[in-house]
Amino acid sequence: MNADVTRPVRPIRVLICDDTRTIRMLIRTLLTRDPRIEVVGEATDPFEARDLIKSLQPDVLTLDVEMPRMNGLVFLENIMRLRPMPVAMVSTRTAEQSDAAVRALSLRALDCIDLRRLQRGDPRVANIADTVVMAASAKIHKRVDPVRHGQAALAGQEFRWNGRYVFIGSSTGGVDALLQVFAAYPENCPPTVVAQHMPAHFLESFAQRLDTHCAASVRLAQSGDILKQGQILLAPGGDHHTRIRGRETPSITSVTDDGSALFVPSVEVLFKSAVSLGDKAVGVMLTGMGRDGAREMLAMREAGAHTIAQSPETVVVDGMPKAARECGAVIDVCDIDTIGARILAVTSDSSQR
Repeated sequence: MNADVTRPVRPIRVLICDDTRTIRMLIRTLLTRDPRIEVVGEATDPFEARDLIKSLQPDVLTLDVEMPRMNGLVFLENIMRLRPMPVAMVSTRTAEQSDAAVRALSLRALDCIDLRRLQRGDPRVANIADTVVMAASAKIHKRVDPVRHGQAALAGQEFRWNGRYVFIGSSTGGVDALLQVFAAYPENCPPTVVAQHMPAHFLESFAQRLDTHCAASVRLAQSGDILKQGQILLAPGGDHHTRIRGRETPSITSVTDDGSALFVPSVEVLFKSAVSLGDKAVGVMLTGMGRDGAREMLAMREAGAHTIAQSPETVVVDGMPKAARECGAVIDVCDIDTIGARILAVTSDSSQR
């Protein structure tokens, strides 16, 4: 069961890792204003952080990218391999270089906070205390190696698309989850559209990373795109949501955000538009906070769609999948390492509906 994000039993223990003293002071000041949080230590480099993690047993680590003796992303990879724990990146690098941010998120960092906007007190930047509290409630698992490209290619020799289209919603923890799901996809995968909660300037790099790591083709969706076999389209976000138009030949259309949605891109908007496809649709809900898209997934199921949710045992945050399960929207509950195969099963000619 996840910890109560708003009322923890004890203060959340945080370790700060940054080589600059003034930055450590800034992060400490912002965090200690919140009674839910206790800063238990500070480290100037990953080697010192490693020792403090062992001795202090913090709940959450804040981590810079560029540091002496070891790069923060290398250290993050080591942490997730040896001692998985919640990590929030606080750096200028993840703002300037979106590929660094996507790399951190794919290594299962829970968020990337723009240090420069934090220093300016920019109200648009995520509240670092809320980010830490969210991180403390997350479950970071030992990673299961995804299906390799060779296995995906082998699956492709047997995969015959049955005309069903796949729609996926994901949020916190979704970068790694999507990498695992799409590692199972063959080159001739079912047409797939994804709404991943992520800033627009990160989504381009994320699409490129997915394209590099997957057998299928991956890119950002554009208005007018026709959903085609062998292609994965990511909703580009920014100030537009992505919707589906048409039943016989579904295509992408964009709608301007009117401010009513909590997230851009919105899973709710995508799933709502997929209801009209009826049994030609497959809805998939992956890890994430909140309830975005749960009711619309139920509407998809009631219209005849097959629906799948990530299991509570393998999610990072069981918000969106739990909301979908509780409202009766879900047919299959699957571990993350089996979702890709399950999608292929229900979108192939041999599937049982």
